[in-house]
Amino acid sequence: MSALGHMLETRGIATVAIASVLPQVEKTRPPRALMVPFMLGRPFGEPNDMAFQQRVLRQALGLIESDAGPVILAYFPDDNPSWSDRAGWRASAVLPAPVVPDSPASWEAALRDELAAVRPAWVRFTQRFQRTTVGLSGLEPADWPAFGAAFLAGELPVLPLHGTPALSLRFVVDDLKALYGEAAQADGDPPAARQIDRWFWGETLAGRFLRALRITALESSDNGVKTVGGRFFVPTPYLGGDGS
Repeated sequence: MSALGHMLETRGIATVAIASVLPQVEKTRPPRALMVPFMLGRPFGEPNDMAFQQRVLRQALGLIESDAGPVILAYFPDDNPSWSDRAGWRASAVLPAPVVPDSPASWEAALRDELAAVRPAWVRFTQRFQRTTVGLSGLEPADWPAFGAAFLAGELPVLPLHGTPALSLRFVVDDLKALYGEAAQADGDPPAARQIDRWFWGETLAGRFLRALRITALESSDNGVKTVGGRFFVPTPYLGGDGS
């Protein structure tokens, strides 16, 4: 993106990068960059906080007015107000303590039951906010458990929309995480992102399912499956399994 920014600047188009990783910015040196102290994937802060997001956007666009370059680096001054844990928050979906299954078939059955308990909260979220990020895989949620369990059993199924086992599995995993994350925000004021993460990775069977799927993917004979499993399924802080 930094190279693209420089190319656009040579054509008279001003650019600003919203950056989260300082060493990367220092190495690639975009024409203008605003460093933000937010979690990766949320460059403007927490969802649904429009006023705060506008503050970030205004500061970023304000860098265009500066001629102090060739490289202009600024820092957003505040942590996101939504970063603090919401007192007393509990996920909308009340789930029993997960018991780790011992076979692909039992994983499929257990995940299907948990999804059925979580989906009503997710539906409330979509009705409340009139949006969802679920749908990248092109597979219906009811079919996710069987699809993931097939990989646990050593199979390499492919979805028509994506054409390879690796991409098919990656986007099913992305959809699963998105559905749970949205369900957790269905009611009341939004929790902090880290509260959602602790709930998902520490209290749901789905979190354990993705850890099991990652282990299987890393042992796959398909290099693409091995790559996406190692990089995209489970964040590093939650590889241990305790959700802390």
